[in-house]
Amino acid sequence: QVQLVESGGGWVQAGGSLRLSCAASGVTFSSCDMGWFRQAPGNERECVAAISWNDGNTYYADSVKGRFTISRDNAKKTVYLQMNSLNPEDTAVYYCAADYRAYGSSLRREYNYWGQGTQVTVSS
Repeated sequence: QVQLVESGGGWVQAGGSLRLSCAASGVTFSSCDMGWFRQAPGNERECVAAISWNDGNTYYADSVKGRFTISRDNAKKTVYLQMNSLNPEDTAVYYCAADYRAYGSSLRREYNYWGQGTQVTVSS
């Protein structure tokens, strides 16, 4: 079965950095489009970054452009989210998502496979 396991979340002070990882199994990772979403209490789940299977398409939410970078290592079947210059508004549970036909989409409905999430807390 498909498993997406996120790691790297935690607590950080404003201005700090974290790198999230998502290890995939049960999928042909090199053919998967991958996304990172986040959900803060009371808010809807939103896409912060996405990358297509061939790195041809990437998406970043306006709120994270210039601060977050999504990348993938097909050999390790892992997608990463490097987060710099974090601020308290970035506090949320971050989820990894995968699909064969998302094509770098930012839409939640385009992704069929989801991880359990990792908490990121940024203090001021």
